[in-house]
Amino acid sequence: MELRDKVVVVTGGASGIGTGLCRRFSEEGVRGLVIADLNADAAADLAAELGGNSVALDVRDEAAIAAMVADTEAEFGQIDLFCSNAGILNLDGDEYWATSSDNDVWQRNWEIHVMAHIYAARACLPGMIKRGEGYFLHTVSAAGLLTQPYTAAYATTKHAAIGFAESLAITHGDDGVKVSCLCPQAVDTAMLGGTDGGAAGLDGVLSPAQVADAVVQGLREEAFLILPHEQVAQYHLNKAQNYDRWIGGMRKLRRSMRPPTLP
Repeated sequence: MELRDKVVVVTGGASGIGTGLCRRFSEEGVRGLVIADLNADAAADLAAELGGNSVALDVRDEAAIAAMVADTEAEFGQIDLFCSNAGILNLDGDEYWATSSDNDVWQRNWEIHVMAHIYAARACLPGMIKRGEGYFLHTVSAAGLLTQPYTAAYATTKHAAIGFAESLAITHGDDGVKVSCLCPQAVDTAMLGGTDGGAAGLDGVLSPAQVADAVVQGLREEAFLILPHEQVAQYHLNKAQNYDRWIGGMRKLRRSMRPPTLP
């Protein structure tokens, strides 16, 4: 996909990777840019800067996503690229067991990292299938292909996000619908909290602009996996080739780490 003259929606667009995507898409000459975010003021400020539209949006609200899609299609005629980018990060609970996070943490991660992608696809697919083209970009994480110690709810739901993206690509590829999953490791955003990124930062911390550059290239290539940290491809291969060895390696990595809130 070439982005010039395309209509693009970015959720979670007012900060972090989302802002990097919005700025880069604007540079590419998109025809319409819709910046959706829970932070309405930040979305409005960025939209004013880039000449786009802003929408106050909680991606857990399916009706709100459907309304945004309908409004965008009414104004621009179609959505060429929908970027489900909103995300959160929670450490495991106090004991740092895989089960330590409260149920509301698991539910919120599920709604934002999985159901929001489903809601967007449900709203956009009718128009995309009718015209025989359309594109979804899902911001996932390398944690969706590998995992991330001390973040069971995050890593688990990011795996589920990959699963839904696969289903979307397999089911609707023959309808002309394309899907890409953005799977970086550590990126210099508020989610990183000023840390070195822990396990995710072992191969360096990228800027949102660097990630956005990788996205533009990945969209041009129509690659299912967009990996700004190239090492992730080899890690993923290692996992597939010897799962038991990979599990052992991840245990060793976890033992070498201390989560940020531990004394």
